[in-house]
Amino acid sequence: MSKKKHLVVLTAEERQQLQTILDTGRHTAQARKRVRVLLLANAGKSDPVIAKEAEVSLSAVYVIRRRCCEQGLSACLTEKSRSGRPRAMTGPDEAALTVLACSKPPEGRVKWTHRLLADTLVELEVVGSIAHTTVGRLLKKTI
Repeated sequence: MSKKKHLVVLTAEERQQLQTILDTGRHTAQARKRVRVLLLANAGKSDPVIAKEAEVSLSAVYVIRRRCCEQGLSACLTEKSRSGRPRAMTGPDEAALTVLACSKPPEGRVKWTHRLLADTLVELEVVGSIAHTTVGRLLKKTI
């Protein structure tokens, strides 16, 4: 049997802290799964057994174990922020879109189109640029 690179060794205080997380219902399911993985790893269980008992994948067991050893217990339990594109419109911008969509359309038009709304938002400098598909998705959510 190979020697594990990342061994989880918890103090009695840390085990008590983790057990408290399991006993109270104020934490996310993801955090509770991470706690179960750490407690089972501390008990010396093998990765396949931990994965089965905690209902996570083998790779998740490895990642949780590694984060605990390299970054500490608190970093292991919290979710890191994910990268990605920021939202196209904030709350006030979405409110402006809704007000505009509910208003009377420009002269010569019978109704607002998504493209017309997108162009008008850019003209009014509510946003720098926005796709008509984004306008449609936002309106579908709000109206």
